[in-house]
Amino acid sequence: MRDVVYLDRIEQAEALLKPQRIEVLRQLAEPRSCTEVAVELGQTPQRVYYHVKRLVDAGLAGQVAERRVRGISEGIYRATGRSYWLSPGLIGRIGLPQTRDRLSLGYLVDLLEGVQADIAALDLTRPDLPSVGMSGDIRVRPEHRKAFLDELQHTLQDLFTRYGGADGDAFRLAVACYPKGAPDDRV
Repeated sequence: MRDVVYLDRIEQAEALLKPQRIEVLRQLAEPRSCTEVAVELGQTPQRVYYHVKRLVDAGLAGQVAERRVRGISEGIYRATGRSYWLSPGLIGRIGLPQTRDRLSLGYLVDLLEGVQADIAALDLTRPDLPSVGMSGDIRVRPEHRKAFLDELQHTLQDLFTRYGGADGDAFRLAVACYPKGAPDDRV
């Protein structure tokens, strides 16, 4: 099972984005038969099999084993990933990229789409992918905002200059700074 399965085909998104199918997929976090999933969800095995078949066809689940039950072969299925990531390319770009104004939210959205595409292109099955993720909250008073952004830009430029040579492993560094919503604004 992969940590992340990147969905970049509309058929995959269509197969996934159905509430009942999502529940079936959650049940397949561990290998299970359609009968076992049906019992958990209070549905018929035939109905669950219909959803499992669609998930398998889309590459979101797979058959991992088979067993005989009362003379009948029963498939054991498992989700192909712990999480599923929808490509922004499924919808496509509406409008031009916002690359001119680095302080706009449009630029941030473009940056994050690029990061998402870069991560999806990595071999996520490799256990030795060197990466780091960090997140934290910073409070900046409006009168200090320009100084904060200037210092952040200077610090990053220093890193780019110091480690931007031609030797060694290539890494991409993307930093996002955006307003944090109130705790009750988030879903």
